[in-house]
Amino acid sequence: MLNGKKIVVVMPAYNAEKTLEMTYREIPQEIVDEVVLVDDASRDRTSEIARLIGLHTIVHATNKGYGGNQKSCYKAALELGADIVIMVHPDYQYTPKLIPAMASMIAYDEFDAVLASRILGTGALEGGMPFYKYVANRFLTLFENLMLGHKLSEYHTGYRAFSRDILEKLPLSANSDDFVFDNQMLAQIIWSGYRIGEVTCPTKYFEDASSINFKRSVIYGLGVLKTSLQFRLQKLGLLKSPLFP
Repeated sequence: MLNGKKIVVVMPAYNAEKTLEMTYREIPQEIVDEVVLVDDASRDRTSEIARLIGLHTIVHATNKGYGGNQKSCYKAALELGADIVIMVHPDYQYTPKLIPAMASMIAYDEFDAVLASRILGTGALEGGMPFYKYVANRFLTLFENLMLGHKLSEYHTGYRAFSRDILEKLPLSANSDDFVFDNQMLAQIIWSGYRIGEVTCPTKYFEDASSINFKRSVIYGLGVLKTSLQFRLQKLGLLKSPLFP
């Protein structure tokens, strides 16, 4: 707990047997109350290792996609009584050592959501982010800041912290079950007027770290553009989307 707030870490997992334990070992147990892992029908020993470590483990019978996995993660965290929920990928691309900083920004009511940004500072390319992904990240972020009327250093990090209020009130069930879920959720947070903070985060790209391929990246990028345009058109009164009630 932190300032009387229960902290639950959620891990959306798929084929993470090689990196799960090293990720878990860096989670600051002194403030984290529960760790939930949702295994999205992995083909390896992810769920077995999670249970051996002692994690609250949920296994999907069929693959529901990255967004579908997050929906299960947040539902489980809320059922466990979480006040603050932090999503950490179990592929060790992001260090869990930032959890206290991210959680404290919500626990002491400075922000409602916190993003760990790979773009603040110089960590992205130094950590091995492919150059085309870096360029795409910068372009999409610029477009989103213009369309959403906000200012973030990036919208595409997978390391995020949320207040209970956000997870209870946003229409997350209306979002995609694919990777664009992340982007839709941030657009909904901005639409609803919640406060978003950012911290600088180093990142690691290596063989066992999960990363979507070029084709999936293009599909994600198009989804990001669509979400941003839906947001802007609804602001102008030209569209009504279930994403932004």
